[in-house]
Amino acid sequence: MRRIARWSVSSAALTFIVSALTFVLASLTPGDAARTILGPSATPEQYQQLRRQLGLDEPLAAQYWHWLGRAVHGDLGTALSNGQTVTQTLEQRLGVSLSLIIGALLVSALLGVGLGVLSAVRGGVLGRALDVLSMVGLAVPGFWLGLLLVAAFAVAIPLFPASGYVPFADSPWQWLRSLVLPVVTLGLAGSATIAKQTRDAMLAELDRDYIVLLRAHGLPERSVVLRHALKNAAVPVVTVLGLLLVGLLSGTVLAEAVYVLPGLGSTAVMATQAHDLPLIQGVALCFTAIVVIVNLLVELLYDRLDPRSRG
Repeated sequence: MRRIARWSVSSAALTFIVSALTFVLASLTPGDAARTILGPSATPEQYQQLRRQLGLDEPLAAQYWHWLGRAVHGDLGTALSNGQTVTQTLEQRLGVSLSLIIGALLVSALLGVGLGVLSAVRGGVLGRALDVLSMVGLAVPGFWLGLLLVAAFAVAIPLFPASGYVPFADSPWQWLRSLVLPVVTLGLAGSATIAKQTRDAMLAELDRDYIVLLRAHGLPERSVVLRHALKNAAVPVVTVLGLLLVGLLSGTVLAEAVYVLPGLGSTAVMATQAHDLPLIQGVALCFTAIVVIVNLLVELLYDRLDPRSRG
């Protein structure tokens, strides 16, 4: 209960700090929503009138206080760029970003853990090749990899669409095809990091005395590797997976721009260009909520994998 209480307090503090910083930083960008809505041909009188209607003429602290009071009661306001409520806009875009993030995390975890375990068990050339692949995966820019995948598998070999998104409810098959390239773009770089971390953790575990004892008792090698060594090596891997998932939040901005996907990342870019402060705040809150949930899941996995971490 103490851990849950500490997690709740730290999550509330994180949400408050992120919302306040986002509000201040967004207000410092040149221009404002009234100028964007009216355009350059508006008269000064029209501009000032719209600023009063939107509450932009109030002090920044007062604007934030009013927004915070409504947000605590679940009202995130109305998006200035499209006239919808912020909640409706986020509901329409959240599924796209979650599909990208979860898909990329699965690709990174399955491919990375598989390669890491195989490299630790086999070693030799495979281990050196994994080191090279890890460096390449970290060095290759994501947008360049995305463009290569589009050129190869959407233009040269038209297996997948180069852009666009199909909702799952419309067509599960087309939904899957529209996500393959962006998910692979996000997941490949992460899989290299996970593979190297898994291999290093597995090598440390395979050298421990209890592994020698298990092998001496005739336990099958597959059981030694997967049921014992991998379980104990999973704690640092889970840490990296948690950090990777948080990093994927920024990666979605790039992937959605390259593949023209209507997710939270592209919404954040659009809202920033339009100086749509309520929508910017809504996207920031969504990303913060994802980070908070990821931290909780990592804590729960720690308890599951290593009971000694409880306390």
